[in-house]
Amino acid sequence: MDYHNPVLLKESVDGLNIKNDEICVDVTYGGGGHSKEILKRLGEGGKLFGFDQDKDAEANSLDDERFELVKQNFRYLKNFLKFHQAVPADCILADLGVSSHQFNEGERGFSIRFEGPLDMRMNQNGELTAEKIINDYKETDLIRIFKGYGEVRNAQKLVFEIVNRREEKRITRTKELIEIIEDCVPGKFRNKYLAQVFQALRIEVNDELGALKDMLEQSYEVLKQGGRLSVITYHSLEDRLVKNFFKKGKFEGELEKDFFGNPQLKFKQINRKPILPSEEEIATNNRARSAKLRVAEKL
Repeated sequence: MDYHNPVLLKESVDGLNIKNDEICVDVTYGGGGHSKEILKRLGEGGKLFGFDQDKDAEANSLDDERFELVKQNFRYLKNFLKFHQAVPADCILADLGVSSHQFNEGERGFSIRFEGPLDMRMNQNGELTAEKIINDYKETDLIRIFKGYGEVRNAQKLVFEIVNRREEKRITRTKELIEIIEDCVPGKFRNKYLAQVFQALRIEVNDELGALKDMLEQSYEVLKQGGRLSVITYHSLEDRLVKNFFKKGKFEGELEKDFFGNPQLKFKQINRKPILPSEEEIATNNRARSAKLRVAEKL
């Protein structure tokens, strides 16, 4: 089985508009699928930096003198590109979310399909786990997470069930959590509901939205004028941040204007509407079903 089947591969790399000897960055290296395609298009004097905080990704490091794997969270993009004297960069690609490998490894705790520990750390050296959140967070914080990050409608009922169970014994396994929330699941929507709960925990464990904001802001700082940024998102929370940042240069609020009323734009949107995977791609790669690609160029 492949480590990860890259989503919207051609479309996302096409969006980078690579021209020969450039500095490119793949901030979500994973199995190296997008990186391999970028290297095909880079000239001999080009350079590609791949970022990944998951130590499992090291096994996929590419044997190419033009490639450098940076074993860090992409929220430290600017520091490490400066360290490698790779600023300004020409193009950046981000394929957000969880890799197929992470979902398929039961011991990582990401999937509702496999029994495993309540872990969900992308960086296996991190201290916060899903187990700590489920057992140690206050009720109000649990409700905030499930409502805000999972868009779980009956979050209060869900948290009530969790708190009752954890008073009896510590909840440590994915199977235990699924058993607890079975009573909260609205019938035919079971899998969607479970996915929302697991998504909320995963986002909290890895501070995914905070890291995404950091990466987007730093991308603007490290890209050259005319440099491209391709971002693939998998849920509305991510997509909203990317859409707003490309459109307004900020994550919320109205577009800022100068003294003369001219909009203070940071990016030109290459595609006004997100690019979606084809029916053929979805049929061969289920993970692609919720993917959206947005591409922007630094002004």
